[in-house]
Amino acid sequence: MELSVRIEHWPITGAFAISRGRKTEAVVVVAELSDGTHRGRGESVPYVRYGETPDGIVASIESVRPALQRGLDRAGLQRALTAGAARNALDCAYWDVNARQTGRRAYELAGIGKPAPLVTAYTISLAAVADMAAAAERAAWRPLLKVKLGGGDGDDKRIAAVRRAAPRAEIVVDANEGWNASDFEHHIAACADAGVTLIEQPLPEGRDEALARIKRRLPVCADESVHDRASLESLTGKYDAVNIKLDKAGGLTEALALAAEAERRGFTIMVGCMVATSLAMAPAMLVAQRARLVDLDGPLLLAGDRPDGLRYEGSLIYPPEPALWG
Repeated sequence: MELSVRIEHWPITGAFAISRGRKTEAVVVVAELSDGTHRGRGESVPYVRYGETPDGIVASIESVRPALQRGLDRAGLQRALTAGAARNALDCAYWDVNARQTGRRAYELAGIGKPAPLVTAYTISLAAVADMAAAAERAAWRPLLKVKLGGGDGDDKRIAAVRRAAPRAEIVVDANEGWNASDFEHHIAACADAGVTLIEQPLPEGRDEALARIKRRLPVCADESVHDRASLESLTGKYDAVNIKLDKAGGLTEALALAAEAERRGFTIMVGCMVATSLAMAPAMLVAQRARLVDLDGPLLLAGDRPDGLRYEGSLIYPPEPALWG
């Protein structure tokens, strides 16, 4: 396979803010594989939380160029690179090019049924109480909202204000590791009072042992604490659900296996994303078919998307057409 790789910048409408920071553009890495006739693409987002950078991801992808030219296949890729954004971009490019080579859709190659349209969450960024309430009011017609918290004092007021502004929406809260064991029960009580369905990653990865001891009124989902199948063992007894993201898992191949193993262990499945274009969402749609909660709103947060991007009708997201991926 011949390889090309590039960094792209996609402006965000306004800004996207979580407990760890704020950004105004999505920086993605796109890998393309070609056999001379067929071309496949994959997109990933460097995960700053884990020390990834765009240049570092490009370098990791470039490191396997000689192996690709010698015939490295998708199975070999799982051993050649560790889980993360670099392997994700290449793995998804493999699925795409293999689908084009065989004349079959990626979901057929994965041995699953034709994907159906799904309801995706829409994200309300972390901000001042009044700003979050205004954003929730504008999105109140959507059936599922994902609310970013983790701003310390005031999170109880934020979630209460969002609930008042969007009284009928199902709400998921994502604290992005922004709480601590001492304030967890206070925050979860506020979320329970607001009728929240689930809380993502309330405590920092590696400092979440308290979840096994604290009585909680709501189910808790691992995000930063779950990467691939190897991380599931440490989650038992602390988390009720796992948020599967292709950038953490290192591609569709591992994400599908992770979903199956997580289900076997009794975890509820959520499928999430980084802020990115439809090219990054498309393969995640295959994993999302088995998820209780879907959060693939990345393109909705951008000022523009790719040609042939995913079709969104309100909060309903449709599977990709071959012109985009798979």
